[in-house]
Amino acid sequence: MLAETSLSIWGWGSLGVVLFLVTFGPFAIFYFAFYILCFVGGGFVVTLLFGKSNSEKYLEQCEHSFLPCTSVGIPKCTEEMKREARPIKIDRRLTGANIIDEPLQQVIQFSLRDYVQYWYYTLSDDESFLLEIRQALQYALVQFSARSKETDWQPYFTTRLVDDFGTHLRVFRKAQQRIAEKGDQMKDQAEELVDTFFEVEVEMEKEVCRDLVCTSPKDEEGFLRDLCEVLLYILLPPGDFQNKIMRYFVREILSRGILLPLINQLSDPDYINQYVIWMIRDSNCNYEAFMNIIKLSDNIGELEAVKDKASEELQYLRSLDTAGDDINTIKNQINSLLYVIKVCDSRIQRLQSGKEIDTVKLAANFGKLCTVPLDHILVDNVALQFFMDYMQQTGGQAHLFFWMTVEGYRVTAQQQLEVLQSRQKDGKHQTNQTKGLLRAAAFGVYEQYLSEKASPRVNIDDNLVAKLAETLNHEDPTPEIFDDIQRKVYELMLRDERFYPSFKQNVLYVRMLAELDMLKDPSFRGSDDGEGESFNGSPTGSINLSLDDLSNVPSDETVQLHAYISDTVYADYDPYAVAGVCNDHGKTYALYAITVHRRNPNSEETWKTYRRYSDFHDFHMRITEQFENLANILKLPGKKTFNNMDREFLEKRKKDLNAYLQLLLNPEMMKASPALAHYVYDFLENKAYSKGKGDFARKVPPLIQKTYSDPDHCRVAAPIDDNVDDNIPLRVMLLLMDEVFDLKERNQWLRRNIKNLLQQLIRATYGDTINRKIVDHVDWMTSPEQVADAVKRFRDAFWPNGILAETVPRRDKAIRMRTRVAGKTKLLEVMPDELKHIIGAETTRKGILRVFEMFQHTQLNKRMVYVFLERFLETLFPQNKFHELFNKLHSRSKQMQRYKQRLHSTQAPSLQKSSTTTRRVCVS
Repeated sequence: MLAETSLSIWGWGSLGVVLFLVTFGPFAIFYFAFYILCFVGGGFVVTLLFGKSNSEKYLEQCEHSFLPCTSVGIPKCTEEMKREARPIKIDRRLTGANIIDEPLQQVIQFSLRDYVQYWYYTLSDDESFLLEIRQALQYALVQFSARSKETDWQPYFTTRLVDDFGTHLRVFRKAQQRIAEKGDQMKDQAEELVDTFFEVEVEMEKEVCRDLVCTSPKDEEGFLRDLCEVLLYILLPPGDFQNKIMRYFVREILSRGILLPLINQLSDPDYINQYVIWMIRDSNCNYEAFMNIIKLSDNIGELEAVKDKASEELQYLRSLDTAGDDINTIKNQINSLLYVIKVCDSRIQRLQSGKEIDTVKLAANFGKLCTVPLDHILVDNVALQFFMDYMQQTGGQAHLFFWMTVEGYRVTAQQQLEVLQSRQKDGKHQTNQTKGLLRAAAFGVYEQYLSEKASPRVNIDDNLVAKLAETLNHEDPTPEIFDDIQRKVYELMLRDERFYPSFKQNVLYVRMLAELDMLKDPSFRGSDDGEGESFNGSPTGSINLSLDDLSNVPSDETVQLHAYISDTVYADYDPYAVAGVCNDHGKTYALYAITVHRRNPNSEETWKTYRRYSDFHDFHMRITEQFENLANILKLPGKKTFNNMDREFLEKRKKDLNAYLQLLLNPEMMKASPALAHYVYDFLENKAYSKGKGDFARKVPPLIQKTYSDPDHCRVAAPIDDNVDDNIPLRVMLLLMDEVFDLKERNQWLRRNIKNLLQQLIRATYGDTINRKIVDHVDWMTSPEQVADAVKRFRDAFWPNGILAETVPRRDKAIRMRTRVAGKTKLLEVMPDELKHIIGAETTRKGILRVFEMFQHTQLNKRMVYVFLERFLETLFPQNKFHELFNKLHSRSKQMQRYKQRLHSTQAPSLQKSSTTTRRVCVS
């Protein structure tokens, strides 16, 4: 039954399939499957849409029922973003002065253009951010300007600036002294100097050291960022300062875009040297000063640069094809360049061998020094200070002080008596009062130096002292009352072996000659004949002692010297006509060309030197003063006032001078006076012959009293006589002279004397209104016109013609070295001779070169710039405790940490000992 049923189902099914295929075709089954799939898919889509709509309605009902209301800020922010950006109005007023605001606005515009806009526009076209930065900068400048107007700048310019510079120079000088005490030749002396400088700085400052900021570029950038952020905190409104993005942008622009390049430029030694040369551009370079700089240079790079340039010029001159008169000029120039090269080579060899010689010791051992009479020493400020130091060492200062005090008393008494006589003629009677003052002064001198109570007492004949006492008690005092005793004291100082004779054998005497510029001068140069100096192809100076010249003077009798005048040269008062250097006033004179042959056992030298008749005359006067027997042997041709440029006369004088030279160089003459050789070699040496100039007879200030140095008064920032009316300029000038020329190391008599001279100079030049004039000058320096000029210079330096200046490539080392030599030469050239007469030639030269050397180290220059910047901000923001802030910013200094460790290690034993003592006391 079941089988039949299944058979019938398959039969009917097969029939249905056959009929379906016959009716609809073979593809009908695929259409049928597609229809079924569409039906199912359509049902799914309808269900999905229905469910989505119902879900949205349900969620909307839930939102209104359970969730809080949406904030209104978001829609408003969306609306603001859809609106067009409105332009921000900026007030272009900054300082209240249009002449300042205009260049400042240009600086702001250029800064934003070159440091922000060039990359910002690649990210966005929206200018609102740029305008916000500009507005913040302008607001900060407005606040800065307001603070500046409220600040009194006079103390900063007249006190703090000078104190900081003086302190910087003192630290540098002490660092040099500390290195010199070590004595070893450093591999890198510049680096050693920088390290020693910051060691001395922390010892002097006690609280701060700027070594990291000045030596590490990374720490310097961090310091400037922190400083700029502090300034923005002070100057910006709180809202803008809290905007970190804008604050960081402004900070980077100020620190890396403006301050860092400016500080690097101001600290560059080559820039400073060029600026020095530009400042004194009106002064002509003196070949004498140039040669002295070469002989004094301790920098091999400088010497090699000069030598290479001289060699280059030498090759050019030798390549010229000249004839006639030009050939003599070129030959002389070639001789000059050969001499420069020779000096450079000699100096380089000495430095490389490490055989540097102390000029004072060399001269002292040389044994052929000129003699300065005692009467000249007593009236010359520079010489007197050395004699005073020596007398204090030997215990004879009472004699010297007595002599000086009597000189002052005599001048004062004469002046008072002249005033008294003039008043008596006018009918005014003050005789008793004037005589009483003179009597009191005379008794004061007597009590201080001659009485039994005097300490120390002048040892002199008791009869003379008793006679003086009787005269003082019974007669009116006169200017000549002390003359007899003063004469005896002078003779005692002159002849006593303890005093002047021994002084001439002391090293202080040699140093005195160096200060008087007389180490190479065979006699005291106390007169001026009014004629100019002679010059030749290779002049050397009289500013310093030439080591090569002193060490090469022959003392062996086998050395033969021959000289004769080969020609007469005419020059239109061109002191360097032979060397082709400078010109002056068109005065005509004649030069005698002397050909010199010097023959040694192993070598032979020939050179030419040039001398005027006045040089022969000066030389003749010197050797006849030193060797009196020569006055009857040597006869110099006489002078002629008129027609002294006549050809026939000059030929006759040339012949007579030749005869004079041959007699002078006669071997018998040299054997009779062995010390004469030194003077002859000096006269014939291939250098400029410098005649003695300058009046050394300066008056001693009246009634000079003994003083003692107060070390507290000699610190850099110490006030100087606050009760004087010209305190400001006197303080500035004396403090700078103290540090530049190291006057505090000299005796206080000289320092006080210089102070009196400066005081008189200031009063004579400016009168009693000097303080007012200084205040007016400071006001002028801070006036809108000067500030605008400074801003314009800054703008033009960083953006010449409105375009950001490219980084200037570092100049070649040889050029920088020659610039250093030129700068030192110009500085020595502009130093007045009066300054040398006041403090000494050697001290003047060393002081000037010390200051110049201080500016040759970038790290030290940065230190000075940062000190000035710190003092500037402390003055501008006195209530913001910038001093403490800078101490914190510099607290990571390695030198400061080492100093604290040394201080702690030195204090620990004393503290331990103190605590032990305390415990013992408690136990007791």
